[in-house]
Amino acid sequence: MNSVKSFNMLEEVNLDLQNCRSIEEFQFLDRVNEGTFGVVYRGSDKKTGDIVALKHFKKINETTGFSIAAQRELDLLMEMEHINIVTGHEIAVGSRSDEVFLVMEYVPNEINSLMHTMRNNRVAFGPEHVKCLMLQLLTAVQYLHHSSVFHRDLKPSNILITEDGILKVADFGMARDFDIPYQQYTPVVVTRWYRAPELLLRSKTYGTPIDMWSVGCIFAELMNLQPLFPGSSEIDQLKIIFEVLGTPSDTVWPGYTKLTLASNIIFDEFPSGGLRKKMNQDLLTDNGFSLLLELLTYDPTMRATATEALLHPYFDEQPLAVEPAMFMTSLWSEYSGSDSGNDQQYSGSDTWYDEQYSRTETVEDLTSASRSSVGTSDNDDGAT
Repeated sequence: MNSVKSFNMLEEVNLDLQNCRSIEEFQFLDRVNEGTFGVVYRGSDKKTGDIVALKHFKKINETTGFSIAAQRELDLLMEMEHINIVTGHEIAVGSRSDEVFLVMEYVPNEINSLMHTMRNNRVAFGPEHVKCLMLQLLTAVQYLHHSSVFHRDLKPSNILITEDGILKVADFGMARDFDIPYQQYTPVVVTRWYRAPELLLRSKTYGTPIDMWSVGCIFAELMNLQPLFPGSSEIDQLKIIFEVLGTPSDTVWPGYTKLTLASNIIFDEFPSGGLRKKMNQDLLTDNGFSLLLELLTYDPTMRATATEALLHPYFDEQPLAVEPAMFMTSLWSEYSGSDSGNDQQYSGSDTWYDEQYSRTETVEDLTSASRSSVGTSDNDDGAT
């Protein structure tokens, strides 16, 4: 199993950019996206003609240079190697000190954009498509947590898909490595709609379960084609979560009333049981609903890990997950109402599925490390 290296040295020294390729060796084609830490362009390698993504990292200022988050992302994507994580190829630099680019594989389709197209066409994913995406997403998250990394910003716009149906987790601007016991981490992570309740309530500790909550929100969105918890502020976000899942208590979430916001704000009391009513009944079986509940569990220590989710019986019931290679074909044939007659389903032994992280693993392999939440959390910038 590959492990991601520690970032300690990157936090103390600037990047070594002496032996990098020149950005002049690449042609810029168009601008793709812009995030907190950089702008992404579609480009081509003049030597090979390959289409690549070029992420231009923003420089904080002349004194401090690039942010720690940017340095971490550079190191992370150069170290990680997994079929369901976007590949970082190399670093390219320009003549100016602020011209530093991460050269990555280019993936043309964004899950968020795909869902937008489907909403406009009044069509939905079939359960075989949802399972195909979820298996790949969970496999990627399992690899990250196995490598002592949490993503901290999983959402549909950070999940890409190739024309061959291979899902790719992208944008590691908020990601970082973690140790057991945890150090101090900022609670201001994860886009609000996908942010776990322990972060919203300012818990002093958090760990990999925050990624699993995001996975649960994405799971629901794949079925409904609408965000599950679209809050307009942190307090509104909590209100919407409580309305759907019920207002938590110390019974379902030991220590809940001692959390910072829970002890300072009186929330309305909502009963549990609202989640089933929010979901597409045709797509979500009893097993599927069981998995969703395990991912959207209030108590982080009881929330399903990636391994537990992969082992869930939901993925063994019919219809099985369509093969990634057939994902786009079967999806568009569903649009047109035709039957291609050659849809293939996931069998658990195909080459697209990373055997090292296959569903034959035991739950115990990852559960204790993924659930551990030891340490404190505040806004200490050095431990973000």
